[in-house]
Amino acid sequence: MRRSSLPAAVFNVAVVRVATFRLVLLCVALGLGGVSAAQPATPDRGFNPEVFRDWVQMRVGSGTPVYWYAVGTVYSSPSGQPLMRMEGIDAARLDTTLSTPVKAHQLSRKTFVYRDVQSNAILREWQGKPLPPISYPYQYITYELRGSGVESWVEQGAGARVQRIGPGTDIMARRIGGTLAFSAPLFLDFPLRDGTRSQTFEHYDFFDQSAAKGLKHPYQISWLRFGDLPAGLGKGVMHMVSWRVDRFEDLPQSIRDYVQNEAALWRDPPRDMAEIRRLQQPAGP
Repeated sequence: MRRSSLPAAVFNVAVVRVATFRLVLLCVALGLGGVSAAQPATPDRGFNPEVFRDWVQMRVGSGTPVYWYAVGTVYSSPSGQPLMRMEGIDAARLDTTLSTPVKAHQLSRKTFVYRDVQSNAILREWQGKPLPPISYPYQYITYELRGSGVESWVEQGAGARVQRIGPGTDIMARRIGGTLAFSAPLFLDFPLRDGTRSQTFEHYDFFDQSAAKGLKHPYQISWLRFGDLPAGLGKGVMHMVSWRVDRFEDLPQSIRDYVQNEAALWRDPPRDMAEIRRLQQPAGP
């Protein structure tokens, strides 16, 4: 599951407009430990080689595609009125030809649609304004173990708009019994083209419960965002929960229908770095 930094994951700072909205899954890993008393300016993020391996396995698997399914709601603020639902997927794979025990390369793409609160039909517009899906043809994310933390970078965009975002480092990792919890706050404040500023808060929590027996979906994410909403709806809250499945066929029928009928590219993650480099090229005339 950002900027990944969702990966995060994973997984991205952006101008918050529907066409360029960044839904990011941040890079997170978990181990034991807290803030170092000897070096208070350098927090101990709790990572070690074993936990880094567990993070990579959870977030992106071991080379075959994994699929993070996400579903949630968009609320107005401060009224708390549900405005629309959200649904989507993040398809990812580990590039095993580049990855090492201390550095992982995630190849992924993601798409999310807005749905009517009552009927669950896909919303194409809102009060006369277009409401296109959030779509990333690719995201290339690297995670590198550095001491007790992880540094992440994200590449996205095409042509002159290719971005390399990072490093992402502000991840707190905790162990809660048999659960590995990865928490990442993200505070965004940057200028927009119209002279205003986008000020947004996002928070990502990843949960690895693979140590428990009998759980159907041991890998989960909770994502919360407060900031500008699409279609000129002002400030509001978005929240989604995600869980991982290892086959496209195991995703809920609603998102499979959308991908198969309208978003075939998102059926699988990028195959390799050659595909990503092609996607980074400027669009043709």
